Amino acid sequence: MKPAKSKKEQRQELDAQMREYLEHGGAINEVPRGISGRTDNRQPLPHVFDKKAESDTRTPVSEEIAAIEERRKPKPPERLAQPKKHTRARKKIIYDEFGEPLRWEWES
Repeated sequence: MKPAKSKKEQRQELDAQMREYLEHGGAINEVPRGISGRTDNRQPLPHVFDKKAESDTRTPVSEEIAAIEERRKPKPPERLAQPKKHTRARKKIIYDEFGEPLRWEWES
């Protein structure tokens, strides 16, 4: 990273450039104080911030702010229902009238 030039170095560099310009035939025209650079200075400067244009383009944001604030609030906890017991299906044996195994059935 280049070291930044100090104010003294910048001033010396600018003076050297001005000396070189004047030595090669350049001329500096001095302008008296109070003279404007504008061609038609009878009219005042135009306003940069025109209040009429600004009021037309403004958008009310109170609803947006309210919506953001509503989202920012913590949500109340939902009522927790009794947790459902997840039981696995089991195989159950079915017997006939004489106590002999007949078949298997799945019961949940």
